[in-house]
Amino acid sequence: MFQKDLFKDKVVLVTGGGSGIGYTIAKHYLQLGAVVYIASRNAEKIEKAIAELKEFGDVRSAIADIREPEQIQKLADKIKADSGRLDILVNNAGGQFPSAAENISFNGFRAVVNNNLIGTFYVTQIMAKTFFIPQKDGNIVNIIANIFRGFPGMAHTGAARAGVDNLTKTLAIEWVRYNIRVNAVAPGIILSSGLDTYPPAILKGITDGIPNKRMGTMDEVAYPVLFLSSPMASYVSGETMYVDAGNHLWGDQWKM
Repeated sequence: MFQKDLFKDKVVLVTGGGSGIGYTIAKHYLQLGAVVYIASRNAEKIEKAIAELKEFGDVRSAIADIREPEQIQKLADKIKADSGRLDILVNNAGGQFPSAAENISFNGFRAVVNNNLIGTFYVTQIMAKTFFIPQKDGNIVNIIANIFRGFPGMAHTGAARAGVDNLTKTLAIEWVRYNIRVNAVAPGIILSSGLDTYPPAILKGITDGIPNKRMGTMDEVAYPVLFLSSPMASYVSGETMYVDAGNHLWGDQWKM
């Protein structure tokens, strides 16, 4: 399905591309012929990723904090100066921590919403105004989370990701006149570096609540992203694709 040159001559930006799911998504785009910018606020992480990913294709670093609009605009200007255009944006950057809602501090809640929702909007609007709207062509894929039945144990990111889910639907309609497609991928419990910060007690027995009794892989998240941003999904917009083996329909995400 994914021909070797599927994304040849396409320019892609993957936020949070220095590790985990974002890194894997970037690798697949490179293998399919794209020029890929990976963005992170962590310069050391980005440079390490660049050193590893360059064997797969033309990968370029982009240091930026998605919570800072000025940094995002500088990133857009860099991409424009270097490549002249942007074709695909993957909003993958984000972060959260497990906690009962009553124990989340005000600052903790604000930090997660700023990163996962507000930062996503900053990147999306700036890249749209700099590239997609003037080009009258663009493709956006937002990486969110399994929020189908709420997100017990992570109220802060549940609220933020639900906001991005609604933003996905809203922008798909508002920007259809610019030939911009906007979709989302909602991973379930994925075996990635994102789990490294979670307490072992939370992860114990975590696959019990997944219908097929295993965690997903990062490749299994990347494939739907590739599909949604490809010509094969040219009539798909405003959709959220759950990648969780049906976990959003049955079973517990976390032990409460």
